Amino acid sequence: MKIVVLDGHTLNPGDLSWEGVAALGALEVHDRTPPDRVRERAAGAAVLVTNKTVLDAATIASLPDLRFVAVLATGYNVVDVAAARRRGIPVANVPEYGSDSVAQHAFALLLELAGRVGELDAAVRAGEWSRSPDFSFWRVPPRELRGLTLGIVGFGRIGRRMGEIGHAFGMNVLATPGRRPASAPDYAPFVWADVATIFAGADVVSLHCPLTADNERFVDAALLARMKPAALLLNTARGALVDEAALAAALHAGRIGGAGLDVVAVEPMHPDNPLRTAPNCVITPHVAWASVAARTRLMAATVANIRAFLAGAPINVVNPA
Repeated sequence: MKIVVLDGHTLNPGDLSWEGVAALGALEVHDRTPPDRVRERAAGAAVLVTNKTVLDAATIASLPDLRFVAVLATGYNVVDVAAARRRGIPVANVPEYGSDSVAQHAFALLLELAGRVGELDAAVRAGEWSRSPDFSFWRVPPRELRGLTLGIVGFGRIGRRMGEIGHAFGMNVLATPGRRPASAPDYAPFVWADVATIFAGADVVSLHCPLTADNERFVDAALLARMKPAALLLNTARGALVDEAALAAALHAGRIGGAGLDVVAVEPMHPDNPLRTAPNCVITPHVAWASVAARTRLMAATVANIRAFLAGAPINVVNPA
């Protein structure tokens, strides 16, 4: 059985091993696959493994040997799951592998915005401390998090972990109900609220919801206008949740205090993305998921997904018949 990995470099740039997947079939790994070569490379494969390489309806229809798609991520919007379902092709994702890493990175963005550590380090290295007449200096005073309100939109595994970290820092936590369990004693530190209430009342809003057809660019000018003038927006979920032009305008106008982003709508980031030059905006290149620990779990889960399919009992299927 032929297994083809279409874009394996981000998962495994050389510090992991594909041997678990190779043990399940004849493996072919491509670091990256441009759109015009997807069909060529996927031809004859029974199993396709993709991270961000798009498998649309036309591509799926052109691959008669395809039997299973394994997505190297939690989000699976790169695959036309309905088209795969019509062909009887299960699509499996990895629903849990990076919660700790992503929440940690989201909080790192918050700490950078609150303390401006990177900015101060650059100033010291540029000689500003040596030239200062005082023992201490800053451009903007550091901001203490205790007592501030953290609002979480999307209270799944990552959102809950973010809430736990915020609570440990002494923050009050508002969260959209999301997957609220029937019995929730361990959710006691958090208060349930709707999106409008969170944007209006929180000092920090952190996005952890999946991207769907219903919430694309839901963080628009009107919702940003509800935020406090000093409030911060964090996004480690999907870039297209945010109207980037509206966010850039709010930052330039000083209508909100800042933003910390690990994702943008089109990746890699276009040079003309308005957020690239927006003030008080910290941007990292979609790396919140990429710790070795998280990627090791992702690799192991992908092996398990393929093995389960071969055994006739696929797991983590996102498009059940």
